Amino acid sequence: MRIANGHFSTTIQGTLGKGNLQLGELMTRMSRGERLLRPSDDPIASVRLRMLERDAVMLKQYRSNISALGIRLQQNETQLDGMLDSVMSAKDLVLWALDGSNTPEDLNAMSSSMRTLRDTLLTSANARNSEGHYLFSGTATSTAPIAYDPAQPAGARYSFAGNTSQQQVVVGNGITQAGNVSVDNVAEVLNQMDAALALMEDPTVNVNDPAVRATLAAAERALDGGIGSLSSRIAQLGGAQNTLRVLDDSHASAQVSNGEALQRVGGLDVVETYDQLTRHTVAIQATYKVYGQIMQLNPFQLL
Repeated sequence: MRIANGHFSTTIQGTLGKGNLQLGELMTRMSRGERLLRPSDDPIASVRLRMLERDAVMLKQYRSNISALGIRLQQNETQLDGMLDSVMSAKDLVLWALDGSNTPEDLNAMSSSMRTLRDTLLTSANARNSEGHYLFSGTATSTAPIAYDPAQPAGARYSFAGNTSQQQVVVGNGITQAGNVSVDNVAEVLNQMDAALALMEDPTVNVNDPAVRATLAAAERALDGGIGSLSSRIAQLGGAQNTLRVLDDSHASAQVSNGEALQRVGGLDVVETYDQLTRHTVAIQATYKVYGQIMQLNPFQLL
């Protein structure tokens, strides 16, 4: 049976085309390090791969959120530590002022320190982050948490202008963590410090006057409450940061496992692929050689 040259050439070219296509795909797989180039290569594995890739993206986002949140909580803790130091120093100062042997001059001298502590506490309570948002205003981050009204008398000039709502951040699958704490109680502490300061600055103040002692005692109680409240919030932030560290370690381990699963499902077996590449290359080269030799044959040549 005789085969037409055109038909033979078409058949050989088709075979070579398929071989070159397979060769190209193998080289693409090797360059990418991926076993699957399209879903049709392995539909079930492709679905699993998409799910694993989605999980990888989520884990990366969780860890990014944890990192950013950790910085925010550290900023909050730093400011709260400074506020606690100011309140504790102010309490020591008030206790000293309550000593009945103090003269008006003694209290006047103490007023300078009390003023500095009051102003420092206010500055810390109204601290902002690098983006200009207030740290302790709840969700009203564009509003200073502690407002000041100079028209009011001493003891009523400060008020809490923020809110106590929490800024929730997603740090895991169904897990959120508050990214802020409130300083709503600091306004009362500032008012009591301000009231005590007004008396301490009075050149005729008498520490043994019942009204004076009552004001100083009220300031001491407010400062004591402020110490307890700030200490509680600092402990709360410490616990939150410990939780975030545990979660981050868990996510890191999950990322490792996820990466291994991705490699098992979609990774390339380099040795096997190289072997296939070699065999395809040899087959194509052999086809070219055979084709060339056949095309040189002359059916009219006598043997």
